[in-house]
Amino acid sequence: MIETRNLIKTFRDGDKETPVLRGIDFRVAKGQYVSIMGRSGAGKSTFLYQMSLLDDPTGGEVIIDGHPAAHMSAAEKTRFRLSHFGYVFQDYALLPDLTAIENVLLPLLMQGMRKSEARALAEAALKRLGLSERLHSLPSHLSGGEQQRVSIARAVAHHPKILFADEPTANLDSESSRVIMNIFAEIHREGQTIIMITHEEQYAKMAEQTITLEDGRITTTLKNR
Repeated sequence: MIETRNLIKTFRDGDKETPVLRGIDFRVAKGQYVSIMGRSGAGKSTFLYQMSLLDDPTGGEVIIDGHPAAHMSAAEKTRFRLSHFGYVFQDYALLPDLTAIENVLLPLLMQGMRKSEARALAEAALKRLGLSERLHSLPSHLSGGEQQRVSIARAVAHHPKILFADEPTANLDSESSRVIMNIFAEIHREGQTIIMITHEEQYAKMAEQTITLEDGRITTTLKNR
């Protein structure tokens, strides 16, 4: 489903260069659930941003479902992300002036779906995540756990090829975190490919495989089951 070959990312500030990813070779099969761990500054989020086409690498390749990212224009990458990827971030990234259902609906409409079809998918995703009574609530009226469930509904409503999650439980209490991780486990059992960054070892072990990054390189790969 996704492969990186000798992936390199270097940030430049004037004459100063800061290498963050130092030649990563990595593969994720369709339907696989992979967690990524590592200390702060190890390159985890940068790695996820390269794989998910949110940023361009300095060197190497990203190949997604047979599509070399380097061959895509900026507009093609945007369309590919919108149609084939789902994103869950630690800060929820919800639009504050839109209700829960409007936050889920908007990306579907941007894909060109008819409003009736998009609304049906948005409602189904939110109801599945236990938010039937919160469809018309603004983010400010939702708890952190509820906001993250809206974020997940938005990410999976269109049945993405890959779900990317960057520290999805970082701002949540332990109970809300367990709810979110159980949701991930459920959608993975249904065949969803998931790549997740986490700092919690107990949640990393819920994935099939855990990789650890250190100084921009994969240092360990552990099969959890």
